[in-house]
Amino acid sequence: MSADPLQPQKCSDLLAALAAPERLRVVRLLAEKPHNVTEITKALGIAPLNVSHHLTVLKAANLIHGAKRGRFVIYSLVEGVLAQVEQAGQPCEAINLGCCCVTLPKAPGD
Repeated sequence: MSADPLQPQKCSDLLAALAAPERLRVVRLLAEKPHNVTEITKALGIAPLNVSHHLTVLKAANLIHGAKRGRFVIYSLVEGVLAQVEQAGQPCEAINLGCCCVTLPKAPGD
């Protein structure tokens, strides 16, 4: 970790952006493939207004980005955010925050 005094604050901000279970579910879904708000709403059973709020928080933390395609915005993880790591000898996915890696919880049924 760098000696930059802002680094701990940046790491704290990133962890705060991931602190809501719904945001972790959104990140897990976007790890599979890019989605628009309607697809995220249907896949996770979260109200569109709440999905939009969670996407705004994740976007502000620079964990995701959106690209306009026609009338939809397609959201995906920022390149380099998702990392493959080993946990207990098994490969799994983790979110690389630069200061640490957060292992993604397994989706139900995995």
